[in-house]
Amino acid sequence: MSVSAIALLAFIAIALLYGIVIYNNLVRLKHAIAKAWANIDVLLKQRHDELPKLVEVCRQYKQFEETTLTRVIEARARVSSARADHDVPALGAAEGMLRMGLGQLFAVAEAYPELKANEHFMQLQTRITALENSIADRREWYNESVNVHNVRIEQFPDLIVARLFQFSAQPLLEFSTAEKADVDMKALFSA
Repeated sequence: MSVSAIALLAFIAIALLYGIVIYNNLVRLKHAIAKAWANIDVLLKQRHDELPKLVEVCRQYKQFEETTLTRVIEARARVSSARADHDVPALGAAEGMLRMGLGQLFAVAEAYPELKANEHFMQLQTRITALENSIADRREWYNESVNVHNVRIEQFPDLIVARLFQFSAQPLLEFSTAEKADVDMKALFSA
């Protein structure tokens, strides 16, 4: 065998090994996105399970505006539906509605000192707040995983392997401007 044939075979072997490394890295990134989504899903499920308890404690202490309660329950259902469908854009919208509903729920609780001082309510409020913070962290991790994946499938030479094996860009979890705005506490307390 000639030196040029050996060099060609070595080049092909190195290129093949490099392609395998790229493919494996893209698969790892794809699964990192799935894991990040699953982590969000776990926390949304926990929140989904905790919210009825919070609402029930509030209901037992005071029959407050039914519209506030209805908004929280409807938003919770929308989040659950979007989560089940893996609909990232719908999840963003539903999360914004739920955030506003929770703000109103906590504002209503502020108007009732006996409810605000209730130990069960305070524990649930603390738990919901902790879950909200964890969900925000997981959303950030999900978006970072998606970003790394999307950049890699567009970079050369990864894009060759990505196109060959049909790796596609994944959507970021995004929220509208209204959903990112601070909750107007003055308006909540005057409602």
